[in-house]
Amino acid sequence: MTQTGHRIVKEITKTLTLDYLLHIPDTEDQPADQKWPVILFLHGSGERGSDLNKVKANGLPNIVDQDKSFPFIVISPQCPEDEFWAMEKEALHAIVEHVLENYPADPKRVYLTGLSMGGYGAWHLPIDYPHVFAATAPVCGGIDPSRAEALRDVPIWAFHGAKDDVVPLSESQGIVDALEAIEANVKLTVYPEGNHNAWDETYSNPDLYKWFLSHSL
Repeated sequence: MTQTGHRIVKEITKTLTLDYLLHIPDTEDQPADQKWPVILFLHGSGERGSDLNKVKANGLPNIVDQDKSFPFIVISPQCPEDEFWAMEKEALHAIVEHVLENYPADPKRVYLTGLSMGGYGAWHLPIDYPHVFAATAPVCGGIDPSRAEALRDVPIWAFHGAKDDVVPLSESQGIVDALEAIEANVKLTVYPEGNHNAWDETYSNPDLYKWFLSHSL
């Protein structure tokens, strides 16, 4: 029997499940029409699992746990055990959309950051959702330099420790060099004595948050 071409068109409904922490700034003098900027924070591999308290170990979830007035809405999802952020990209996008629809969030000021495994996620996610994030700040992560063109229009500030023995500096340097070659809006901060923990110094730097706020869609 001769083979013939066919096409099926079928709508498939997919259920997405991902737990997350949500910080809403606690301020007494908040105007009724206040719209807060948003940061999506992606943790590292050590915080994967089903215990949300683990997410508070490092980075922004730890900061906002101590500073209830931190002036951003912060979304901190938890990646399931043995998975990576690329496997959860649809769920991450769904969480951002949900927060934008249900909380006093500014859709033009949604920012992305992550450390280690989350740093890789912070490089990759803007490629999949190019019109969601106004800027991204990957910490000790990386991406194949061949993806530079897809990131050309995303403001990026990357951070890395020069002596990182877990994720080598070359992971950030390679993509930053490729982006600079096409005159993209990118910069890299290298901590000369820094090892893998580049996040404590990064997230305690007020200039990072000023830089975020200098960008909007």
